[in-house]
Amino acid sequence: MAISNDLELKSALGALGPRERRQATALLVRQVLDLTDDARVKASLDLAERDSARDAEFTAAASAVNSARVASYTQCGHDTNWACQAGHFVARAAQECVKPEVDADGAWQAAMQARMARICQHIAAGEGTSNREAEAQYRALDAYLQSREIAS
Repeated sequence: MAISNDLELKSALGALGPRERRQATALLVRQVLDLTDDARVKASLDLAERDSARDAEFTAAASAVNSARVASYTQCGHDTNWACQAGHFVARAAQECVKPEVDADGAWQAAMQARMARICQHIAAGEGTSNREAEAQYRALDAYLQSREIAS
């Protein structure tokens, strides 16, 4: 089944097991990783995608990515630097990936934060907004689900 709308995306995220939901959420956030250069954000996604990650690692990653989020928020300033704002949304989305448990609501929030990051990028470039990131998320989650079916 190809995912073609938000309802299907949200349902597919909710139907996953905890480990798969964390990995799928990290995949959705990784699609906007180009919008930040903060190594803590990348490291948190790398951890979230690992099958062997431990609770203590998630605790440390959560602290690090929270620091990245706060730093990005501070850098944005009062001038609404859209490129910086995009990085802030990426860090915020990554936070959901390293929570002790990524529930369906957290996965959905991460997807929405990732979309906001891409929207900020488009605004900064003077391109306006569109639904491209949502469609990219549908394709990415669909591909992830198909790869899980082949692996099992």
